[in-house]
Amino acid sequence: MPQKIFIKAGDITVEGVLNDSPMAKLILEKLPIESSGNLWGNEIYFSIPISNESKENLSDKVGLGDIGYWPIGKAFCIFFGPTPLSESDDEIVPAGEVNIIGRLTDDPKKLKDFKDGDFIVLSQKKD
Repeated sequence: MPQKIFIKAGDITVEGVLNDSPMAKLILEKLPIESSGNLWGNEIYFSIPISNESKENLSDKVGLGDIGYWPIGKAFCIFFGPTPLSESDDEIVPAGEVNIIGRLTDDPKKLKDFKDGDFIVLSQKKD
């Protein structure tokens, strides 16, 4: 059953759901997670204290609002628009294959005001 999460990114809070995948379950067990976030185009990513190099369910196709885990960077990723690899405004291309572990249930465009280096908190409780 999908699990609701809250992502506080700087001054912005958005809701999402994590799916029932093994990777999503590992992340849920570690919540809350706090980190400093990075921007890569319209993707927020940050390292999390989980290492999973499984090649299962990896994809280079992501959609607006998708939440993924990037095994190479051991990073949680939130996709809210085109990245530097995108060839159009309708395309979102991750830096490498990601495991899609959920999606935002709020409008992803709320994250447009996130600034590189802003503090991030992932939790199951709304702050």
